[in-house]
Order: sequence, then C-alpha cells, then structure tokens
Amino acid sequence: MRAKFVALAVCSSLIIIGVTPNLVGAQIPSLHQLQLPSQGIKSLEKRMVSDWVYLDGRRLFRVAAPKSKLGERVQTIQAKLDNIRQDYLSRPNGKLDVTVLNQKSGSPAIYVNGIKLLEITEQDAELNDSDQNNFAPRVRKILQENLQNARQERQKEFLLEQSKIAAATALVMIVLSLGIYSISRRPLKQFSPESNNPASDKTRPITSLLRQQQKQNLREVRRRVLQLTHAGIWVGGSYFILGLFPYTRPLQAAILAGAQIPLRLIVIATIVYITVRLSYFIIDRLTSAFVKSSALITPETSHRLQLRVSTISGVTKSIITFIWLLAGVLVGLMALGIDIVPLLAGASLVGVALSLASQNLIKDAINGFLIVLEDQYALGDVINVGDVGGLVENLNLRMTQVRDSEGRLITIPNSEIKIVANLSSRWSRADLSIPVAYQMDIDKALKLIKTVGLDMAQDQEWRSPILDTPEVLGIENFGERGIVIRVWIKTQPLKQWEVAREYRRRVKVAFDQAGISIPIPQQSIWVNEIQSFSSQVNYKDQEPSN
Repeated sequence: MRAKFVALAVCSSLIIIGVTPNLVGAQIPSLHQLQLPSQGIKSLEKRMVSDWVYLDGRRLFRVAAPKSKLGERVQTIQAKLDNIRQDYLSRPNGKLDVTVLNQKSGSPAIYVNGIKLLEITEQDAELNDSDQNNFAPRVRKILQENLQNARQERQKEFLLEQSKIAAATALVMIVLSLGIYSISRRPLKQFSPESNNPASDKTRPITSLLRQQQKQNLREVRRRVLQLTHAGIWVGGSYFILGLFPYTRPLQAAILAGAQIPLRLIVIATIVYITVRLSYFIIDRLTSAFVKSSALITPETSHRLQLRVSTISGVTKSIITFIWLLAGVLVGLMALGIDIVPLLAGASLVGVALSLASQNLIKDAINGFLIVLEDQYALGDVINVGDVGGLVENLNLRMTQVRDSEGRLITIPNSEIKIVANLSSRWSRADLSIPVAYQMDIDKALKLIKTVGLDMAQDQEWRSPILDTPEVLGIENFGERGIVIRVWIKTQPLKQWEVAREYRRRVKVAFDQAGISIPIPQQSIWVNEIQSFSSQVNYKDQEPSN
C-alpha cells in the first residue's frame, strides 16, 4: 500500500511540475528572457534580450532587440502575423507566398503574401546560432508550415477528430477520478499485532501510541497524495484538451502563463507537507523498532521510556519540520527565479546578526537540548519550576509549557529554568501524615495503619501502582490536635495522589471500625463560680416587680 502512495506521488508530481511546465514552455514566453552578450554596451536599457513569436499559441522563432525596444518589436510582429493569418484563412484558394527579400540595409526581410512581417537582424541570427542569410530561410520555412497547419486545423474533419480525442480524454479523467475516490474510501491496512512476548507486554503502551501516530501520519500522507493526484489528473487533462483546438490554444497559453508560478508554489508546498508527514512516519517507525528491541525493560522504566520516547520524537519532528520548510522556501525562491547563491553567501552574516540580536533564543535552544539529553523531565511529567508547576504538555528546544491544577497553561522559556523539581521521574512517593487523638492507644493505631497499608499493597487493583511495601515511619510530631503518624508509599510515576486518596479512605474506615478517633479542634471554657453567682443576682435585680 505504501508503495502505491509513493507511485501516486511521483505520477502526480510528473503531471503537474513535469508535463505541464514543459508543454507550457513550448507555447508561452519564458519567465526570464535570455540576455545576450553585448560588448561595449553598459547601459541596462541597451542590453540585448529576446522573446518568442507565436502563432495559435505555438512558438515559432525568437527575435532579439534592446530591452527598451523588445516589447514594441514583438508586439508589432505579432500584430502583423495575426493579420496575415486572418487574411490567409479568409482566402478560398488558400494561396500562401512566403518570400525572403534583401533590404537596402543588406538585411533579409520576410514577406508573406506581399506583407512585410519582419527584418532579420544580426542579433536574431546570433541568437539562433546562425547568420542572417541562413536564418532567414529557416524562418520562411517555419512560417509556411505553421500557416498551412493553422488552415488545416480549422477544417471540419480535423475539428471532429479533435473533439473525439477531447471526449475520450474527459472520459478517462472521470474514470481516473472515480478510481482515486474509491481508493480514498478504503481504510488503511492495519499494522501487525504485537507478538506474545513479555517485553512486548511491558512496552505495549509505547508501541500502541507509536502505531497510532504512524497510522495517523500515513493516513494524512495518503490523503494529500490522492488530492495531489486528483488535481494532477484534472489540470493535466484540461490542459491537454485546451491544446487540441487552435481556438482554445492561445487561451490555454494565457491562462497557464499567469498560473505557472502559483501552480509551482502550490505543488512545492504540497510536496513539502507530504515529505514532512512521511518523515514523521519514519521517525515513529524507527522509534517503535527501538522500543521493541530494548532490553531490561521493567515496569518502572517502561513508563519513563514512554515519556522519553515521546519527548525525543517530538523534538526530532520539530527539527525535521524546520529543515524541510527551509528547503521548501529555497526551492520556492528558485521557482520564482531568484538566485539563492547570494542569499546563501550572506546567510553567515545574517546568522551573526541574528545571534547577536537573539541571544536569549540561543540560550533557550541550548538549555532545551540539555533538558532533553539529560532527561531532566519529559512530556507527561509533573514538575515545579520556582513558584509554578504542573503537567508538562509541550516541550521543545525553545520553551516548556505546563498545565497547573487550575487549568492554566504556563509557558516557561528554557533559559529561565535553573532549578526544576520532577515529581514523576521513574517513581513517585505518597507522603502522608495521619493524626490520631491523644486519648487513643497509639500502638494499636500504628499496627492498624501498617495493616491497612499491607492489605492495600496486596489488593489486585492497587498492586500495580504500589511499587513497594508501605513504610510506617512512626510518630512524626505531637501536634496541637493530636499525634501525627507519618507513612511513605512508593508508587509509579503520577500515581501518588490517587494512592494517597485511597489509603486515607481505608484508614478512616479502619479507624471507625476499631473505635479510634481522629482529633478535631476543641476548646474548653472554664467559668468562675463567683462571677456566675454575681451575674445571677444582677439578673434578678433587673427583673420588674409585679
């Protein structure tokens, strides 16, 4: 299936950027006129340039003139040739007389049915690697053949044959479009399932994520390739149909002359996008192969490997994307006819200027590279940086984005990260402080807390998140409300909070069953008896008499 995608991409690229420009180049003026050498002429306006003369959208021959006069000369020749063609086609006998006559200046001139079309100059002959006397007969022969073809192409028999070819081409375009549509409706072939291997079971979350990314990238590549192929079919077919008839051929040349550059830029952008997606697919493929071949994978390293693979894969994809975009920009500039050699030569100077103006960006990139290389944290880790912290949602060479507990997305430049606390690297710990009332039996409470931890560690549901037997450290402090007992539970990364919540729930239930109370804030109020008696007397004195 992937081989078909590559074949479709190649075919569509040939249709759009290979066939179309070549066919257009045979009928329309080149984007950059040929500059001829001229000794002793320093003025830009006197530089010799060239352009083509056309008949029914077909190139005939090139003529040369100074840059300031070329447009006027070509326009004059083209107008005369159009008038000659109309006069020749209107003659019922089809008489055509193309002759070469020498002028007083010594230069040969081309006459068609008694009308002077142009005078062959030395620059015209040099442009075509010939001299005036040899080039003039060639122009005469070209004009005679093309004018006769123009008359023949307007005959009913010829137009009928061309109409049949156009109808067959349109039918082929419709059939190919339906085939492309049917291919786009087919689902992608599923990747082969993992084998029954313990190592494969440990890396299943990683490989599942990578397979999902591969499938998404491949689906996007197929979608773009099919779109490019579909566009190539209709653009190439429409171009071919327009070129079948002499009436539409000039319109074809005019339309494609204006759309040539935008079309090339669109094709370049599409190819760059497809290449980027294919690079993503290859990166995920190589990463998946590396994960499958990794040895010594434990439950602790499996999760960490998943986070690290996701981070390195994301950073690599961003670098690859930048490289391909830069290549696409350079190719686009070349398509526009811009010489990129001076740009590349001046890139060093621009780089120095940018480095001086954007030192913070360079620091961000260097620190980001060290963060990824040293595995300080990765995507999916929970970190604290200064006064902020949260779940790492995005990490690249420039910045780190974390989502805090209130849902705020915090962006931190990598150069500002000096000290970072990773709360989920390889393993985590639930640190609990459990208060017990002073009136309770402390030994009974310690034993009960330890029993709850052992039961929870052996529970089928919590056996995987808890990595080690819970440790009851003992009495941590004598608080204002009671005795504080400290407990440590080693867990998998990011599991400490849910383990702590479940452990507190079980301890509360066990305390209630054992009659052990958790201290609550209390206040004792002592009232003096003399003050109480005086208050009662004063109250009675204030009572109204009957």
